[in-house]
Amino acid sequence: MKNRVQLITYTDRLGGGGLPALRQLLRGPLKGLFGGVHLLPFYYPIDGADAGFDPIDHGQVDPRLGHWDDVKALADDVDVMADVIVNHMSSSSPQFKDFAAKGASSPFAGLFLTFDRVFPQGAHEAQLLRIYRPRPGLPFTYSVLPSGERRILWTTFTGQQIDIDVENPQGRAYLSGILKVLAESKVSMVRLDAVGYAIKRAGESCFMMPETFDFIETFAQEARSLGIEVLVEVHSYYQRQREIAQRVDWVYDFALPPLVLHAFMTGRAEALARWIGMRPQNALTVLDTHDGIGIIDIGADAADRAGSPGLVPPEELDRLVDWIHDNCQGQSRQATGAAASNLDLYQVNCTFFDALGGDENAYLAARAIQFFLPGIPQVYYVGLLAGRNDMDLLAKTGVGRDINRHHYSPADIDASLKRPVVQRLCELIRLRNEHPAFDGMFELTAASGAQLGLRWQAGSHSAELHIDLLQRRMTLLLDGQAIRLGQGACAGAPAAATPTSATPGAEEVQPA
Repeated sequence: MKNRVQLITYTDRLGGGGLPALRQLLRGPLKGLFGGVHLLPFYYPIDGADAGFDPIDHGQVDPRLGHWDDVKALADDVDVMADVIVNHMSSSSPQFKDFAAKGASSPFAGLFLTFDRVFPQGAHEAQLLRIYRPRPGLPFTYSVLPSGERRILWTTFTGQQIDIDVENPQGRAYLSGILKVLAESKVSMVRLDAVGYAIKRAGESCFMMPETFDFIETFAQEARSLGIEVLVEVHSYYQRQREIAQRVDWVYDFALPPLVLHAFMTGRAEALARWIGMRPQNALTVLDTHDGIGIIDIGADAADRAGSPGLVPPEELDRLVDWIHDNCQGQSRQATGAAASNLDLYQVNCTFFDALGGDENAYLAARAIQFFLPGIPQVYYVGLLAGRNDMDLLAKTGVGRDINRHHYSPADIDASLKRPVVQRLCELIRLRNEHPAFDGMFELTAASGAQLGLRWQAGSHSAELHIDLLQRRMTLLLDGQAIRLGQGACAGAPAAATPTSATPGAEEVQPA
């Protein structure tokens, strides 16, 4: 993967024109900003029960977005990442319909995981209570199939997302077929969606068990043989994330978003700095994604009855959630937990810009922290445009995460790119991509009270970031010279940052 900032986006929500329009956007107003793009599910259909994460046909591009040739064309310009939805598929898929109609006689009967596969002798209450759940209730759906059979299906997320038996030959063949299609279409990296739930065992948590790691390793080897790198997406206790990182190519730094918010809330750098000192470096750094802002990633271990502590105390974690709600005038309350469908117990649904109360200074400083940490930065399309909570879409769909999944028209994009905060963010992206210091060595230079300092050094080149969390001010120094962010960086032009005559270390970077 290139050491450049990546974009993560839905192909139908950024300009509305599908894959060809996205390619033109990356060749036009966003030219040179991104070394890669993570295309959120573009398979048929994109508008099922879970915004594309419940494919009817994982091997078909939704015709409304384009075709596999369009994916290949995009891959000629930037690295392309795609999702492999490992854990489940749609109840409307041809395979499941055949199974539902024919039952055990279906050639696809082995593809879908049923209760009795894991619990052939039935299950005790204690066994069921051990299953790790990201959402309320048990992961089962009782169904009377058209064949007349009564079955209990394993459905980790929703009743429309039927879990795959990844250990069955049919399940393995299904997933291998997806990898081959993606490799043929020049996809160079895949994200394993919901892979933490892929393996189930009676009496165990059914989440990130040793057998899960074995499955991930085997599947990743198969992907690498096709020239594809693998990113594992797991929200979990921070120590578990560190363990996962030792066994895979890439992980997300999901602890970073809530810790950055915590730093600005408290005006203290210590918790964030502690994480910087231990975090995995084979990470994609994010502040926002298509999901909510993770809370479990910095909290105590929910699976440990002894209560292994989190990165912040429980009372501060509770305060952080309330702080986010207050910053957006309660909008996130309407989109989080029991207030919304597709709920996740461990996330707050809100745009990152609104989580900071729309404070442009804090937002740019937060992005600078993201870009200065080791790893590959990934910027969500709503975050790129400093998007606000979409309450109209939330009201229309009732899906909590839609608050941060706005549909941008071409006119919306043009207007957003003219905003000073977006101009300066684009410039920060260019600085991260182009300055040679980011190919060197990283150092945490300050982490006391409200002061946070990060530095990169490569030979004679250096890049330094100083943050005052209380004042919400940042200072950028490139090769020892303070830099003031300019404008015009979103139009495909070189970075517009200009040196100032200010004393090094004293330059503030503020939006106009």
